[in-house]
Amino acid sequence: MPLLSMPLALRAANLADAGDRARIDGFVRAHPAATPFHVPAWNIAVARGCGQRAHCLVAERGNGEIAGVLPLTEIGSPLFGRALVSTGFGVGGGILAVYDDAVPLLAEAGWALAERLRCPTMELRGGPLPGAPWQIDETTYLGFARDLASDDEGDLAAVPRKQRAEIRKGLAQNLEIESGCHDKVVKDHYSVYSQSVRNLGTPVFPARLFREVLREFDDSADILVVRQGGMAVASVLSVYMNGVVYPYWGGGTPAARDLRANDVMYFALMRHARARGCTRFDFGRSKAGTGPAAFKKNWGFTGQPLHYAKRAPAGEAPREINPLSPRYRMQVAAWRKLPLWAANRLGPIISKGLG
Repeated sequence: MPLLSMPLALRAANLADAGDRARIDGFVRAHPAATPFHVPAWNIAVARGCGQRAHCLVAERGNGEIAGVLPLTEIGSPLFGRALVSTGFGVGGGILAVYDDAVPLLAEAGWALAERLRCPTMELRGGPLPGAPWQIDETTYLGFARDLASDDEGDLAAVPRKQRAEIRKGLAQNLEIESGCHDKVVKDHYSVYSQSVRNLGTPVFPARLFREVLREFDDSADILVVRQGGMAVASVLSVYMNGVVYPYWGGGTPAARDLRANDVMYFALMRHARARGCTRFDFGRSKAGTGPAAFKKNWGFTGQPLHYAKRAPAGEAPREINPLSPRYRMQVAAWRKLPLWAANRLGPIISKGLG
């Protein structure tokens, strides 16, 4: 019987089983559209780090070949409600398939699982998207990625002139650069990151989330810290997969602006990623028309629309957690005024339900 005519079977993966997890991981890493948000390590880390539940649906042929996978995070929050997300706390995810007939099967199975789990919203962040009744969003977010040059001068040349001058000013500060995963680097990163997101008006993630990602990804994740006089002023946690660096959780203290420490941080990360064998830099997503999107464009990155889908029961609206939404304007303004100690205590309680 030809392979394509073999029927598909669907099952729930056992992520606690090392063999099942390794098999799924191998399928994901061999797929050209895979991201770190598809591998079991991500789903397990964010579930542990935020007290949520990880799921993964697998479509297989009769001969045992994997035809597609759908990693999912079950999110529960008294403030933001329940949702089944692919994948939680990621900007990517969704269905990853090598055969077209696996896409509708996984999408419908995912929605059926959401209904069983009493999650009134399901989200697919990327991948092939199903049709109605799914609501498709192709305009809200842009993704920014480009190839790395072969050396520092090449990466500088890829940056438009005005931003290039800012990078050179930062490099002239002789700031200290350190990368790794040891305790001091992890603590410095959380200190910097928590200040950065508080100043933006959003709650910080639990420190355990970062520790779990570093643990699960092992030598495929690290932190790069920029210091002035021994004091951390900018920091970013990145993951690495298939020759691509993904700077994911990064920020700077108020002192970073005048020092151009964030510019130094990302330029140093390009150099660091090249040394690790990376050939591509994924600057992540930003909402179209915002300052972060303009910042990445100034670095020579061209935004590409990201394709997301949501589903809710007929007649109901999917959950809304975008901090830029007008409904959260007052909360964001109030959060910026919180003392850092209060923001760091309350933030993880709130943010772990965002997904």
